[in-house]
Amino acid sequence: MSRPPLRVVVADDERMVRTALRVILDAEAGLEVVGEAATGAEAVSVVRSLAPDVVLMDVRMPEIDGIRATEQILATMADPPRIVVVTTFENDAYVYDALRAGASGFLLKRADPEELIGAVRLVARGDSLLFPAAVRTLAAAHTSAPPPAPPAWAGRLTDREADVLRLMATGLSNQEVSERLGVGPQTVKTHVAAVLAKTGSRDRTQAVIAAYEGGFLMKKD
Repeated sequence: MSRPPLRVVVADDERMVRTALRVILDAEAGLEVVGEAATGAEAVSVVRSLAPDVVLMDVRMPEIDGIRATEQILATMADPPRIVVVTTFENDAYVYDALRAGASGFLLKRADPEELIGAVRLVARGDSLLFPAAVRTLAAAHTSAPPPAPPAWAGRLTDREADVLRLMATGLSNQEVSERLGVGPQTVKTHVAAVLAKTGSRDRTQAVIAAYEGGFLMKKD
């Protein structure tokens, strides 16, 4: 029995961008664009109505931007979709705020079709689009020196959970972390779940941002 296609909503104020994204995604087996939005407010309405699996969200849109739209979607839906913000510039301040708001990652508008398709599939299965160098750069631009005291959650991490968080920050998948630490994938999955719970993070990207902002990870690492 075949799986139903992953349902995607595309939100961007440029019609040509929406059309291009739809053409790429609809041509891929197992993916289906079920809705479009031209403003942030429209994106919130469309996503609530259609309950897609993934949203491609432009960060700069009329009415409300992609950050506010992301916040509203995640705050008001019991089972919200995964959101990938789309931007022109890798160091866009909007991207950092969107990641903090709960977006699962970001894509540059110049990404090729394979990257786009891979991103949708990646976040749909619960992973995050984590670009370590970009996250470090964004963290460096938005945080100053580490706080004088480590975050309260740092003391609640076990040594192995701390190791897992550091490896997550390098962009390694669960399988890669498993191989690096010499433990089973299920054990890594358990550690990741504990890290997310203890840092109060929705996903891996938020956990890494929390680690940088709290001084647990140094921005030069």
